[in-house]
Amino acid sequence: MDPKPTISVVIPAYNEEGNLQGAVNEVLIALADRFRDYEILIVNDGSKDNTGKVADTLTAGNPKIKVLHNASNIGFGASYRRGMMAAVGDYVGFFPGDDCIPANFMAALFDQVGKTDIISHYTSNLEVRLPSRRIISRLYTAIMNTLFGLHLTYFNGPTIQRRDIIQNVKITTDGFAFLSEIMVRLIRSGRSYVQIGTPIRERKHGSSKAFRPKNVISVLKTVSALFWDVNLVNHKIYNHHPKAASYQVSAETVQPPANG
Repeated sequence: MDPKPTISVVIPAYNEEGNLQGAVNEVLIALADRFRDYEILIVNDGSKDNTGKVADTLTAGNPKIKVLHNASNIGFGASYRRGMMAAVGDYVGFFPGDDCIPANFMAALFDQVGKTDIISHYTSNLEVRLPSRRIISRLYTAIMNTLFGLHLTYFNGPTIQRRDIIQNVKITTDGFAFLSEIMVRLIRSGRSYVQIGTPIRERKHGSSKAFRPKNVISVLKTVSALFWDVNLVNHKIYNHHPKAASYQVSAETVQPPANG
């Protein structure tokens, strides 16, 4: 019997017509023969450009690529959740459609599948980000670690989780803090994790949507409610320390896959 697991990779995309094909190609190269089977679920979040057409074209060349079209823009978190709940693989991962992570570094995350409950990515070359974004990111991480007694390097990066736990975790937001909520709830529930730091490249087209005012307000509301629930209301449920097997890996010297 083949011991390799199966995996579903969710790619939320909003106005990523210039980046989506590259992002999908990088995922395909990184998957290589690491899994028994795979599916790629592109979630076109009501894009106003040609993202939907690009996605449909990709499905025509590979039956394992599927597209879910949102009739309107419902947000990054909601799009990820839609893809995650439709996933059938043993593990569910997500990568954004901005094509910022090369295949060899995605492969570093895939190679950890089966060793831990959660595989999480963080950016090791923060100099590619604007100074203001670096400051906000570091401040946010410090606040989250302080509020929830954790020691994570990053909360909002691409992740891979076992499907049986991610499809059953409590998620109360569809906003940009949904990844933070998932990480806090799972780790404080005693799930094991690994964080992998790799360089990323700058996006070729478009700009990040993370720091729009409505997204910032949503994050603040979510974190406040999460603190109340995890630390006060349901403290007994979330009173676990990260598993001793949790560790960090740097993938900066990872070699490309053989077919990359």
